[in-house]
Amino acid sequence: MQLTRLSDAELIHAYTHGNEHALEVVINRYKDKIYTSIFMVVKDKYLAEDIFQDAFLKIIKTMKDGRYAEQGKFLPWAIRVAHNLCMDHFRKTRQSVAVTLPDGQDISYLFGPSDMVADGIEKREVHTSVRKLVEGLPYEQREVIVLRIYADLSFKEISDLTGVSINTALGRMRYGLINLRKLITDKELVLR
Repeated sequence: MQLTRLSDAELIHAYTHGNEHALEVVINRYKDKIYTSIFMVVKDKYLAEDIFQDAFLKIIKTMKDGRYAEQGKFLPWAIRVAHNLCMDHFRKTRQSVAVTLPDGQDISYLFGPSDMVADGIEKREVHTSVRKLVEGLPYEQREVIVLRIYADLSFKEISDLTGVSINTALGRMRYGLINLRKLITDKELVLR
């Protein structure tokens, strides 16, 4: 049986019953999204790598201890574990940190069709410009936009992760998008 064809739940079940390769498949399936969600919070490559490793150690320990309850939500759960480790780090260091998008992350589809930028150079410039605009948003708005757009979390999952109500998460997303559109207009940024 090919492990890559199994669902997350099947892979986790296989791993908890002794198949070490099943864990490797789950990690490879989501490592980029989990790492990027960490990097967007900490804005430091080396720190993100450390937290990423800590997150998977915690995930593995939770599964081995039989405390993980699979509900078809592995990725949101793993991102929540990583996010909590980021927050723990900042509580320890007492720093305030802005959420940012890494180079090359495409969130420009918020403003129109995904094929709006045909030329690769223009596309990179748009990504850089949009990323800088997102960095200029208040922390709470940046956080919700990143978790919704990149991590593809539901507003319920975002509210659980950030400790706010669903309505607050929705409001932060709405105001974040309004502010992004205003910044795009003010900066006369052209998204084609």
